Amino acid sequence: MESFIVSALKYRPKTFSEVIGQDSITKTLENSIKINQLAQALLFCGPRGVGKTSCARILANMINDNKTNSSDDFSFNIFELDAASNNSVEDIRKINEQVRIPPQIGSHKVYIIDEAHMLSNSAFNAFLKTLEEPPKHAIFILATTEKNKIIPTVLSRCQIYDFKRISIKDIQLYLSKIAEKNKLSFQENAMFLIAQKADGALRDALSIFDRMVNFTNGNLTEKAVAKNLNLLDQQTYSEIGKMILSNDIHQLLKKYDELFQRGINDLQFIKGLGNYFRNLMFAKNKKTLSLLEVSETMKVNYLNDTENISINYLIDAISLVNNCEIQFKKVSNRRVHIELTLMQLASLHFGGEKKNYIIPASKIKNFFSDSESVSLDQKLSSVVSNINENANNYKEKNNTNYKSNNIIDSNHIDNSSRDNKIKNGSLRQNIDPFQPVSSFSLSSIALKKAASKIIEPNEKNIENEETYKLETVKKDLNHYVENLKTEGKKNIASILSMNPISLSDNYKIVFKVANEMNRVEVNIEKERLLPFLKKRLKNDKIKIEVEISEDPKREQIYTPKEKYQYLLKLNPQLEDLRKIFNLDF
Repeated sequence: MESFIVSALKYRPKTFSEVIGQDSITKTLENSIKINQLAQALLFCGPRGVGKTSCARILANMINDNKTNSSDDFSFNIFELDAASNNSVEDIRKINEQVRIPPQIGSHKVYIIDEAHMLSNSAFNAFLKTLEEPPKHAIFILATTEKNKIIPTVLSRCQIYDFKRISIKDIQLYLSKIAEKNKLSFQENAMFLIAQKADGALRDALSIFDRMVNFTNGNLTEKAVAKNLNLLDQQTYSEIGKMILSNDIHQLLKKYDELFQRGINDLQFIKGLGNYFRNLMFAKNKKTLSLLEVSETMKVNYLNDTENISINYLIDAISLVNNCEIQFKKVSNRRVHIELTLMQLASLHFGGEKKNYIIPASKIKNFFSDSESVSLDQKLSSVVSNINENANNYKEKNNTNYKSNNIIDSNHIDNSSRDNKIKNGSLRQNIDPFQPVSSFSLSSIALKKAASKIIEPNEKNIENEETYKLETVKKDLNHYVENLKTEGKKNIASILSMNPISLSDNYKIVFKVANEMNRVEVNIEKERLLPFLKKRLKNDKIKIEVEISEDPKREQIYTPKEKYQYLLKLNPQLEDLRKIFNLDF
């Protein structure tokens, strides 16, 4: 039985042309060798599995090969040190002693120090002088995943190369080539899931690839890979998206329960859902279609899914999913938190309007069902009758002289002519605009809209311009402050309660605060406070201004002479005392 070599070692790059996803770095290093301008101290930093050590070894081999055309083996000129296990001062002193000896074959000695951030501060300090002024025949290559742990004096002596994460597309193409080379059966989306799981590390992707080949027996399908990696494939997110867009809350919750029973990671599910809506957003425009990191087949699917979706809905959906992810760690019942987000997504733009609440699916279906016995016109007549009764009580209570012909007789409303009456204004004239109307039915909404259109400007101003006093404002403000304390916002509550307020012309409430920080805090809270005061004071013209109060009593520093002059006015005998004892001021 032949020994198995893992793909991460088997397909390790031997030349810069085989390095994946680091074209700018490899090109720079190649040119540096060609024109003989290679620095004597280099630092390779970046995430794990992106090719730092591989590039260091390739560079070390190319340095001596470029200087001579002989076929000699220069591997003895390359010294590799693992700083994770050799991080003491003694290990660095050995390097300092060895570096003085020139190479027997070739032109340079190359020292590769892997995991350089693991060196101790003493080891770094012992290495500084050699790193700053190395012999002409020595080149140092440091590799690390945590550049922030290396002391600044070392960083300043090195030429730094930042390796980036390898893109999902590059990893996917590389894995596909390996699969074709080994004559394996695979799906593009399966390779995409492996690349996504690797999180930019090609070494991790190759390790996962080996595991998936063993699991699927050489037939890498999307479903098999997703099941083994405990991920959701794009088809599953597409099904969930269709349930959300069709407002099918019941099926949506059932689908999530199935995923929950499979043990899908909750946070991973939310991130995947956010990526799904993000991809739909990019698919809306051909200019952003290239930003999708998916296969060509999935791009076509996204184009089909996004045809009947508005940009506004996608923006609101992405914002909702993002907020769910932000609050995820704070909640105790995470399943309910995700289910709530799914229901909000399914009812976000129900009926073409943005919703800030969830519409229960059962109520929606019952309301629009064909089996409902009461028609919309009958509901309208019933509501109008209730308005007439309430209008009579309202007028009697307020001693208002209303003519009887202003009251609507529901028995005389003809269903066929109801729309015409609303259009020509005859029905609207009989509605009392100041009578509250229920908003739990479509008929009452229609009446409420009709009533809002007939309110005359003079009548509206009478209600909205109701006068108010400073004591009334302070009373309502105290009520608002108590609500803030209940919510736990003690800082802004103390600012509003401690600082004085005043009234000026044009319905303006002026807050006097002590400093700029308080002014910013009140301006932020003003977005909630202003609607509250408008409602309490029944005045839509109220404005709030925040000013920084100027304290006229400023501290002043007096000289000793000024203090003496002041005391002398209070007691003239002080001058005699000063002369007797020969005192200064």
